[in-house]
Amino acid sequence: MITSARNTLYGTVDSVITGAVNSEVVLSVGTEKIVATLTNESVKHLDIAIGSSAYALIKSSSIILAKIKPLRISARNVIKASVTDVVAGAVNSEIKMVIGNTELTAIITNESCEELMIKKDDEVYAIFKASSVIVGML
Repeated sequence: MITSARNTLYGTVDSVITGAVNSEVVLSVGTEKIVATLTNESVKHLDIAIGSSAYALIKSSSIILAKIKPLRISARNVIKASVTDVVAGAVNSEIKMVIGNTELTAIITNESCEELMIKKDDEVYAIFKASSVIVGML
């Protein structure tokens, strides 16, 4: 499978909480938990079950970065990462990170990169909404 999403995180389904229309699916990716919101129809179609192997797709432009862990935020995913590279472009910067052994990439504006003073070896928090996560099954 080839997609335009820069981030593919492989893991195992940890939990599924079913609501009236949507379900919350939690994937264990190494020591981290990734929360995704899917329609109940998608959960059924994908045959998602606890213990199943799955992956999360996250567009790099959907990731917000912070230097300090936010205490109160509506985004369900707040993951500590280590910056491995910063590539400045004309308008945006590509921030490459690792979470354990998993690579993660975010695209932020150059202005934001400069304001946060993000550089190689910094620790940052990658923040993204559960609705920004696409789940696929292996």
